[in-house]
Amino acid sequence: MRSRTNIALGLAATGSLVAAAPCDIYQNGGTPCVAAHGTTRALYDSYTGPLYQLKRGSDGTTTDISPLSAGGVANAAAQDSFCKGTTCLISIIYDQSGRANHLYQAQKGAFSGPDVNGNDNLAGAIGAPVTLNGKKAYGVFISPGTGYRNDEVSGTATGNEPEGMYAVLDGTHYNDACCFDYGNAEISNTDTGNGHMEAVYYGNNTIWGSGSGSGPWLMADLENGLFSGQGTKQNTADPSISNRFFTGMVKGEPNQWALRGSNAASGSLSTYYSGARPTVGGYNPMSLEGAIILGIGGDNSNGAQGTFYEGVMTSGYPSDATEASVQANIVAAKYATTSLNTAPLTVGNKISIKVTTPGYDTRYLAHTGATVNTQVVSSSSATSLKQQASWTVRTGLGNSGCYSFESVDTPGSFIRHYNFQLQLNANDNTKAFKEDATFCSQTGLVTGNTFNSWSYPAKFIRHYNNVGYIASNGGVHDFDSATGFNNDVSFVVGSSFA
Repeated sequence: MRSRTNIALGLAATGSLVAAAPCDIYQNGGTPCVAAHGTTRALYDSYTGPLYQLKRGSDGTTTDISPLSAGGVANAAAQDSFCKGTTCLISIIYDQSGRANHLYQAQKGAFSGPDVNGNDNLAGAIGAPVTLNGKKAYGVFISPGTGYRNDEVSGTATGNEPEGMYAVLDGTHYNDACCFDYGNAEISNTDTGNGHMEAVYYGNNTIWGSGSGSGPWLMADLENGLFSGQGTKQNTADPSISNRFFTGMVKGEPNQWALRGSNAASGSLSTYYSGARPTVGGYNPMSLEGAIILGIGGDNSNGAQGTFYEGVMTSGYPSDATEASVQANIVAAKYATTSLNTAPLTVGNKISIKVTTPGYDTRYLAHTGATVNTQVVSSSSATSLKQQASWTVRTGLGNSGCYSFESVDTPGSFIRHYNFQLQLNANDNTKAFKEDATFCSQTGLVTGNTFNSWSYPAKFIRHYNNVGYIASNGGVHDFDSATGFNNDVSFVVGSSFA
């Protein structure tokens, strides 16, 4: 192991000097990490411990995923092997700081989660594949209703103590609901007042504040306010973000805080705000409680969506120079996109989608009016039924890396989910419709292809009582039943009937 005093700088493949692992940089800068979470890589140069835990849908077994080597990228091949032929959820995101500030399934708070106990959902394990320096890894894809939390923490800032934090996010995955956060929150899962939070927020909510343009923006969730600057108002120096990978930083100390960000794949940090705390009562001094949240607000408000790859929280207010070195390290990690599909389709092809469940394998995914269902179809069926069971593969409306399925007999209408049931609706060009009508194609859990919802990647197209849904492998609805799940979500893609 190299001495911590000698790892502030390292050599990139290009030979240029770049910062070593983020938490080593913060340590050398006098503001050590007190929490470090990353499903994609180790955040200390010498870290070899677990990054996250998976829970397998077939038998409930869990396993830990660690880096390939000390300070390295996650072992994605171990995940793929463990989850082969079934579904997996990310059940724990481990803290690499040594303080055991791990992130677990968020429990019921002022807002209830969607699971049977009122807790939030866990993230599906395959929703956010990426590469780092060419090596595959998986991020944490947060759908509405999904969240992680730890209310029993060690070393995080409380009261008016100084702290810093950053998160690497998918800059294209967001909504305007409250609140996609990572950072410091209440220990009670309830709103305990102004200044009881300090967290990175990402999205285009405009209720409390905004930046320039139409968003999304990096803001700070300080409880009862998303702040882009000094007050609950617009800060035009806070830009709309379009980067696929984005670094967002928030830091605060007595009567001072800052908001900084950058493209996580290239470039240096920009300061969007640096100055006094908000003048509204309760924010100066702050009343931090120290819990850690991911994907939700401090009161468990869980309507937001986003994707998290890595992030840390520090003790002390990091210098701009320290943060610049951290950003250089993130850029050197070379985050890049990779395929969202393990069983690709050909855009433009007209297809049929055949059920494979024994006893139902003469049925195909079709529609009756707006209802997407399964029907018995053959070469001798009526022309109208053949058309209802035929689909054109289109580039994903909500994400071009996946697919949308346009009806052959109703051009301009697509399969989409609404309240988790599949419907055939005309494309209204809204963000919500496009995301609801986008599906990724995976190798079938039993045979053929399995299609997961892009916006809810832990949910898969399933036929249940001959009606189409997006379903999870076990859950609160009848159509989430684990019985027969693998067969019911496996389809054979063939030539269209029409």
